[in-house]
Amino acid sequence: MKILGIGNAIVDVICKVEDDFIKKNGLTKSTMKLIFEEKEFKQLLSNLKIEKTVSGGSVANSIVGLSQLKNKVGFIGKVSDDNLGGKYEEGLKKENVQYFYSKKKEELPTGTCLILVTPDSERTMCTFLGTAGKINEDDVDTNAIKQSEIILLEGYLWDEGDPKKAFDKAITNANKVAMSLSDQFCVDRHKPHFLNLVKNKVDITFANEQEIMSLIDAKNFDEVINFGKSLKKLLVITRGENGAISINGDEITDCGVQKNLNIIDLTGAGDLFAAGFLHGHVNGLSQKECLKKGTEMSSKVIQQIGARI
Repeated sequence: MKILGIGNAIVDVICKVEDDFIKKNGLTKSTMKLIFEEKEFKQLLSNLKIEKTVSGGSVANSIVGLSQLKNKVGFIGKVSDDNLGGKYEEGLKKENVQYFYSKKKEELPTGTCLILVTPDSERTMCTFLGTAGKINEDDVDTNAIKQSEIILLEGYLWDEGDPKKAFDKAITNANKVAMSLSDQFCVDRHKPHFLNLVKNKVDITFANEQEIMSLIDAKNFDEVINFGKSLKKLLVITRGENGAISINGDEITDCGVQKNLNIIDLTGAGDLFAAGFLHGHVNGLSQKECLKKGTEMSSKVIQQIGARI
């Protein structure tokens, strides 16, 4: 298998809202808020019209993108044996993704992410992790990891306790590790741990400009370049309208954005960028071609609703 993703198995629920909905509910636009009470989550959802539901989760979105590019891929993520858990599994199988998890009835329901899309196409997420956040080392299939060229992990998955043990087990048994930093709040919450992972455990790190600058407390982008060079590993950064850049030791490659796009929803832009880049990487393309493929995939996904092409 080319790539095995391990991440939060979350059903995305996509709704369009006005800016005042974000303010009224005390949310910060373009970030992800974790909601710990199912009741609070249902309350938020109760006043909204659902546009679309999709088997989501950041890494799962990347893995589906890789499958659509005809790579042999798999996914590990925890769901409950409930209605949404069944839909989640079906959604992956439909996309030719091998699902290495046997669901059973759990105390908590399958995880859900409410994606609020404002008129400027930005997305603000509220995530009730449910049973996805309870992933543990027993849920991680060692054989599947060892038989994959690369495993792809998400920062969202990393948390103290059982998820950390699952994360560590995956890294210990992997041939090569790629990781997405996921979200600036995520980086701020786990900064020393993420810095240790990026420096010592991960072979390919995906981040956007805000996340990487926060991780190393950089004052400007030159500091990011210097950090990337010193890593002697592959660091891939998306920079919004400034395109994307990869740093691999002293080799620095950049790629501009595609122009004149009809941007509808930025959900999944980073996930599909990672899919395109990794497709290039596992198929022996140059850094420039990897960045172009990532840009092409993210450009497609932001011209529609949801994180799947």
